[in-house]
Amino acid sequence: MPQNNKTNPYFIIFPLWLLVFAASSQVMIIAPLLPQIGIELNTSESLLGNLITVYATMIGVFAIIMGPLSDKIGRRKILLLGSTGMTIALLLHSLSMNFISLLLFRALAGMAGGVLSGAAVSYVGDYFPYEKRGWANGWIMSGIAMGQILGIPMGTFLAELYGFKFPFLLFGVIMGLTTILIFFKVPQPDIVLQESKITFKTTFKKYKSLLLKSDIQAVALSYLLMFMSLSIFLIYLPSWLTKEFNVTVSDIGWVFFAGGIANAIAGPNAGKLSDKMGRKNMILSSCFGLALLMALTTFFVTSFWISFVLFPIAMILIAMRISPFQALSSELVPASNRGSLMSMLVAFGNIGSGLAGAVAGPLYSSYGFLSNTLLGAFTIIVTAFIVWKLVPEPELKKPTVQKLIEIPD
Repeated sequence: MPQNNKTNPYFIIFPLWLLVFAASSQVMIIAPLLPQIGIELNTSESLLGNLITVYATMIGVFAIIMGPLSDKIGRRKILLLGSTGMTIALLLHSLSMNFISLLLFRALAGMAGGVLSGAAVSYVGDYFPYEKRGWANGWIMSGIAMGQILGIPMGTFLAELYGFKFPFLLFGVIMGLTTILIFFKVPQPDIVLQESKITFKTTFKKYKSLLLKSDIQAVALSYLLMFMSLSIFLIYLPSWLTKEFNVTVSDIGWVFFAGGIANAIAGPNAGKLSDKMGRKNMILSSCFGLALLMALTTFFVTSFWISFVLFPIAMILIAMRISPFQALSSELVPASNRGSLMSMLVAFGNIGSGLAGAVAGPLYSSYGFLSNTLLGAFTIIVTAFIVWKLVPEPELKKPTVQKLIEIPD
């Protein structure tokens, strides 16, 4: 399907937004559902974190595999392949009979997530000029916020009524709709695709050549630490709130709702603002703000209603970092390597999430949630130092008079 230069950019953004909404919702719903999953499947609390780890591990593995392939066959085909696979994997969750079967289906979803990893961001990098990528990424990544506003509260409510399987079934149907929209509405960007044959050797060489660059090393390590810090903090936050204040799963869903509203407002504006003021300043501000918030969580949240203030602030700070960092990263390599880079970064991020899933449970069980918050805060401070010292800031280009794509201001 050839690129149409007169295509309304929102026709491109909405299917990608819906993909991010469904994909992120099915990931975020896991944390608030962990207590209910443990009860329904008769599984101990210490094992539940493995649902996070297996998903993150499979994303990391398949992201590495699919990155070079997306540079060769194009982002559109990767988006279709990944969304179809995610649809099937999520629908299979309804067949979970025990913890092992659910673990298997989460692994399948992780495989599909690995196919999709970096695909939307890479597509934005291919289709939109650099000076508008913050705007485009901001809107697309607001699908994460809408997952918190609508997906998580709705999912937790339905889980209480019909069991933990129902939210995954719902998100599977939405992902199926996404696949249809991508097929009919999302064209292949008009870029030069990689022509060389893809083998294990060429793939290894490609990633090796990327990682030999100091700026790529710094960004990859930053992704790993960022995902690790957030996961250490967020995985057991719902469990802590549930135990500390004796609240229900749906109550936790409303906390995500409040955070989602804040994220939805901040996300597009953060991306657009970073187009003007530069990416690194916003990333560093976000890191320092999150570190302070994490470290003080158990001291400030003395009643449940305070979480309705703290969590939205956290979501604003996260929004300040996501789209600027994605836009910055996408400019470090040419289009022919962009898919590989973004997939590799997602893989590093999910290595961080996987490590966090393995560490967060024992920390929480042995030392309480305070240990999670302090380790998360320390990790994000280290991230800020790496970004400040080692990650370059690509030059923001002034828009040209003639634009291939007309984008609203």
